[in-house]
Amino acid sequence: MPLGPGKYDDLCTYVREQSAARGAIVIVIDGDKGPGFSCQADLETLLTLPAILEDVAKQMRDGMSSVPPAAAARPDNSP
Repeated sequence: MPLGPGKYDDLCTYVREQSAARGAIVIVIDGDKGPGFSCQADLETLLTLPAILEDVAKQMRDGMSSVPPAAAARPDNSP
Protein backbone atom coordinates (compact mmCIF):
# COMPACT_ATOMS: atom_id res chain seq x y z
CA MET A 1 0.00 0.00 0.00
CA PRO A 2 1.44 3.37 -0.92
CA LEU A 3 2.21 5.72 1.95
CA GLY A 4 1.16 9.34 1.95
CA PRO A 5 -2.05 11.04 0.92
CA GLY A 6 -4.20 9.27 -1.64
CA LYS A 7 -6.19 11.04 -4.32
CA TYR A 8 -9.31 10.78 -2.14
CA ASP A 9 -7.58 11.75 1.11
CA ASP A 10 -9.89 14.75 1.63
CA LEU A 11 -12.93 12.46 1.47
CA CYS A 12 -11.32 9.93 3.81
CA THR A 13 -10.52 12.71 6.30
CA TYR A 14 -14.14 13.82 6.21
CA VAL A 15 -15.43 10.27 6.82
CA ARG A 16 -12.96 9.65 9.65
CA GLU A 17 -13.64 12.96 11.39
CA GLN A 18 -17.42 12.87 10.99
CA SER A 19 -17.60 9.34 12.38
CA ALA A 20 -15.04 9.99 15.14
CA ALA A 21 -13.34 6.81 13.92
CA ARG A 22 -9.89 5.52 14.80
CA GLY A 23 -9.36 4.87 11.12
CA ALA A 24 -11.14 4.92 7.77
CA ILE A 25 -10.73 3.57 4.30
CA VAL A 26 -12.56 4.99 1.30
CA ILE A 27 -12.75 3.09 -1.98
CA VAL A 28 -13.99 5.05 -4.99
CA ILE A 29 -15.14 3.44 -8.22
CA ASP A 30 -15.04 5.71 -11.27
CA GLY A 31 -15.04 8.94 -9.26
CA ASP A 32 -14.25 12.41 -10.55
CA LYS A 33 -10.53 11.70 -9.95
CA GLY A 34 -10.80 8.20 -11.40
CA PRO A 35 -10.79 5.02 -9.36
CA GLY A 36 -8.79 4.98 -6.17
CA PHE A 37 -8.69 4.66 -2.44
CA SER A 38 -7.45 6.43 0.63
CA CYS A 39 -6.73 5.00 4.04
CA GLN A 40 -6.11 6.81 7.30
CA ALA A 41 -5.27 4.85 10.42
CA ASP A 42 -2.65 4.46 13.08
CA LEU A 43 -0.22 1.56 12.70
CA GLU A 44 -2.13 -0.74 15.06
CA THR A 45 -5.36 -0.22 13.11
CA LEU A 46 -3.57 -0.43 9.77
CA LEU A 47 -2.28 -3.88 10.66
CA THR A 48 -5.87 -5.12 11.18
CA LEU A 49 -7.09 -3.89 7.78
CA PRO A 50 -6.29 -7.04 5.75
CA ALA A 51 -8.43 -9.17 8.08
CA ILE A 52 -11.22 -6.57 8.10
CA LEU A 53 -11.21 -6.33 4.29
CA GLU A 54 -11.19 -10.12 3.94
CA ASP A 55 -14.24 -10.28 6.24
CA VAL A 56 -16.00 -7.57 4.21
CA ALA A 57 -15.24 -9.48 0.99
CA LYS A 58 -16.67 -12.68 2.49
CA GLN A 59 -19.83 -10.89 3.58
CA MET A 60 -20.21 -9.43 0.08
CA ARG A 61 -19.71 -12.83 -1.58
CA ASP A 62 -22.18 -14.45 0.82
CA GLY A 63 -24.71 -11.69 0.14
CA MET A 64 -24.37 -12.11 -3.61
CA SER A 65 -26.09 -15.49 -3.36
CA SER A 66 -29.39 -13.63 -2.85
CA VAL A 67 -28.91 -11.36 -5.91
CA PRO A 68 -30.66 -12.58 -9.06
CA PRO A 69 -28.05 -13.55 -11.70
CA ALA A 70 -29.35 -10.99 -14.23
CA ALA A 71 -28.96 -8.15 -11.70
CA ALA A 72 -25.47 -9.27 -10.71
CA ALA A 73 -24.38 -9.16 -14.35
CA ARG A 74 -25.31 -5.47 -14.78
CA PRO A 75 -22.28 -3.31 -13.92
CA ASP A 76 -24.29 -0.08 -13.73
CA ASN A 77 -27.03 -1.40 -11.39
CA SER A 78 -29.69 -0.37 -13.91
CA PRO A 79 -33.12 -2.06 -13.68
